[in-house]
Amino acid sequence: MSISRQSAIPVSSPSSRLKPLPLAVHLALTSALLAAAIVPSMAWSQTVQSPVTTLEATTVTGEASIATPSAAPYAGGQVARGGQLGVLGNIDNMDAPFVVTSFTSKLIEDQQARTLGDVVKNDPSIQVGNGFGNSAETFSIRGFALNNDDLSFNGLYGILPRQVLPTQMIERVEVFKGANAFLNGAAPGGSGLGGSINIQPKRAGEDPLTRATIDYTSDSQVGGGVDIGRRWGTDNKFGIRVNAAHRDGETSVDDENQRLTVGTVGLDFRGEQLRVSLDAGYQKYRYSQPRPTISVIGTDVPSAPSTRTNYGQPWTFSELESTFGVVRAEYDFNNNWMGYAAAGLSHDHESGDYGTPNVNGSGIGTVSRLTVPYERDSATGEVGLRGQFRIGAIGHRVNAAVSASRIKQATAYEFATGGAVDINNPSYIPRPVALFPAQGNLSDPGVTDRRRLYSFALSDTLSFLDDRVLFTAGVRRQTLKQDAFGYDGVQTAAYNDSVWTPVFGVVVKPLDYMSLYANHIEGLTAGDSAPTEAVNVGTTLAPYRTKQTEVGLKLDFGTVGGNVGVFQIEKPEAYTDAVTRVFGRAGEQRNRGIELNVYGEATRGLRLLGGITLMDPELRDTEVASQNGNDAIGVPRYQAVMGAEWDVPYVNGLTLQAYAQRRGSQYINADNSAKIPAWNRFDLGARYATKIDNRNVVWRAGVDNVTDKQYWSTVGNDFGQITQGRGRIYKLSMSVDF
Repeated sequence: MSISRQSAIPVSSPSSRLKPLPLAVHLALTSALLAAAIVPSMAWSQTVQSPVTTLEATTVTGEASIATPSAAPYAGGQVARGGQLGVLGNIDNMDAPFVVTSFTSKLIEDQQARTLGDVVKNDPSIQVGNGFGNSAETFSIRGFALNNDDLSFNGLYGILPRQVLPTQMIERVEVFKGANAFLNGAAPGGSGLGGSINIQPKRAGEDPLTRATIDYTSDSQVGGGVDIGRRWGTDNKFGIRVNAAHRDGETSVDDENQRLTVGTVGLDFRGEQLRVSLDAGYQKYRYSQPRPTISVIGTDVPSAPSTRTNYGQPWTFSELESTFGVVRAEYDFNNNWMGYAAAGLSHDHESGDYGTPNVNGSGIGTVSRLTVPYERDSATGEVGLRGQFRIGAIGHRVNAAVSASRIKQATAYEFATGGAVDINNPSYIPRPVALFPAQGNLSDPGVTDRRRLYSFALSDTLSFLDDRVLFTAGVRRQTLKQDAFGYDGVQTAAYNDSVWTPVFGVVVKPLDYMSLYANHIEGLTAGDSAPTEAVNVGTTLAPYRTKQTEVGLKLDFGTVGGNVGVFQIEKPEAYTDAVTRVFGRAGEQRNRGIELNVYGEATRGLRLLGGITLMDPELRDTEVASQNGNDAIGVPRYQAVMGAEWDVPYVNGLTLQAYAQRRGSQYINADNSAKIPAWNRFDLGARYATKIDNRNVVWRAGVDNVTDKQYWSTVGNDFGQITQGRGRIYKLSMSVDF
């Protein structure tokens, strides 16, 4: 049974290192980087910033301390200058041999992003879809699945709520591109082989904050929330940040309802040497009659129905409840050595009736009922040491860390055959009655899976020639253990294996505004177990090692920056041989791509964020010879996004927004006999920031999918199910600082 696949470098001062160039050079750079993307043409204006709260830098003693703070926002405030790279800690983009994009809370607020999926739509390497049969947000980075189970929270896996993550508590969304087993360890859910997402929580700023927000989302979703932050004590050493929100009502899809309740608290202490934080939260989602993904029978894909059509059955629902918390401590022994430790706990409880239509090219087929209760209990932690020193002309920044996690899952299910369905003209059937007993106890599910992951990591980043050449080498020893149990409580499989995963990275900075980088890094997941139809049933394969090689260029001119990179990721596959019936390794998925990103303030009052990814997702040496050379399931050959913000001249406080997305076609099967077509989407928005009675007030309005386009947005990597894109959605909000 395999792990499930669901979900001494000185700290540079940007002001001293980055030297702004003339406006003409800025615009030339932007034009070159965006040659293949869509760039709105807008004029110069004076910048009017709306009130925002930025992540506070960690207070450290001495110059060039090993305790590097979180990266400052980049020009325009939509992304940060760097991010947290697992065991390597916080690193500036220009010093990192990898690509990381950190979306800020300013972007989240200004785009009225309701969930994590709304945030990462700004990245040209990420797709967002829904889970198989449920309402979970699933992600794909560089063509490989990242399930919501495998997001990390302040560096720890298995803590965040499953399936859907609202944005109220988020300060930063840090997207790492590529395999990352060394940086973060193997993801417990077995996904994340093409990239990872880390969530940084909000912290209290230096200034008191009391913000109330009310919002509306079509058709009748109404919500409100509060964001409160305070610091106190000598030198403001103590801080608290509280976020709470509730939203309820019908969505833009007929008869589909969503209800959310979320509350989080972040406490922190900032001493001269000791820093401690505690983040805890509770959230509950309820989806009633959600529109599901569909599975296609045959080789003809039906046209997407009307954006308002709901082919979900009235008896379908999904209820998700989560409680979680993380405590983290850092201690500076001196300016050059620090230790850190973190621990987290979470409990998830889910229940639902699910119905995924299986339809032909006309949209006609059948739907059945699957009832699944699910519980997850997670405990995870890490301890590490970080230091910097010099030996002659060579600087060293060393890291050593130990991590461990334990995850227990309990589930049961009941299946009932349903009836006919037409996704274009839905007819609703009574809740199907099961003809066979449930597997397990639906009201009190038993344990079906226990996972334990342990690892040790060690690395050294060497710096040469006044830190213009940086070389990183490291290795992680990862142990994966899993015990699987049947619904009767009898153990059915056991897994215990260990593997070394290395990393090599180099950065060369020939100019102050240029970094050349290269890396080799691996991903890791447990090997699959032979299915019942195989002659070696129950045999578990060795862990899969996904290998990535990448080279690229980063440019940073202080107000506009970007990167272009070429990468290759190879992921092993396994099949049951059609003749011998032996289950084993056979073939691989090789994704080769070119990725281009741009961000920043191209000229005063005009902010850009977006890019393009070109991909060749090839299947190689597969069990079926006719599939060799075909495209992998659910990976478009290209996707491009571009967002722009423009501060309107002579209207103080008014900002206009535009967003465009283009995605290529995607195959739904390995035979490449059926695919969903390419599509475009356009979003518009505006905000107006002012003061009323000496209080900051911001109004925001937005329209997603302005043309109300009907389209299939994504194909699931594992099962080939397809998600329909949302139609036209209106968003309104008002926030007031008291």
